[in-house]
Amino acid sequence: MAEIKSTLDMVLARAARIAAESDAQEDSGEDTVKEGMRLAAAYLSQPGGDLTASLAGQSVARQAALRRGMAQTLLRNIVLPRDEMLKERGELAIKGIVDLLAATGGVAVTTACAEMRQLLGQYGKHKEQMTQQLEDALLRQLEQQYTARSVQPPARLTAAMHPKYKDELARLLLDLNDQYGQAMDQRKEILAGLAAR
Repeated sequence: MAEIKSTLDMVLARAARIAAESDAQEDSGEDTVKEGMRLAAAYLSQPGGDLTASLAGQSVARQAALRRGMAQTLLRNIVLPRDEMLKERGELAIKGIVDLLAATGGVAVTTACAEMRQLLGQYGKHKEQMTQQLEDALLRQLEQQYTARSVQPPARLTAAMHPKYKDELARLLLDLNDQYGQAMDQRKEILAGLAAR
């Protein structure tokens, strides 16, 4: 009976040791993902670095965790550009994704990144075009209202003077952002899946 009890104790001790090692490995994996995130953030802050250089000499498991963390940070920084700085940062993040995942994802990475670049370029043009069309339509409405009342319009009549300008512009931009955001998210999911390999 004592032999059975001591064998059981040994099995339980070994199971606890294996569980502890497994937890330690999981923690180090999470730490490695976070390290990858920090490396990608540094890359975005100081362009010109090489993300793949930090992968050299690492174990396969560590490379995968670093790559996953880097990809997460890079993908978060690819957003619809509300200004030139965001556009440049998004372009740099896309370049980083291509450099990081081209070897493992091949054509799928190149295609998804090319589509994202195209979406980012189209977004700015589409936003300008929609805004201009809205402004032209509202300006015509204002001019018609002044003409119908036989009143001279102000010298500097702008579409922003229309009472519905802000609401209409916000609605149009929301629709545009949703449309382009969904398309970007689809590409990001593809790339995130490739980074998780």
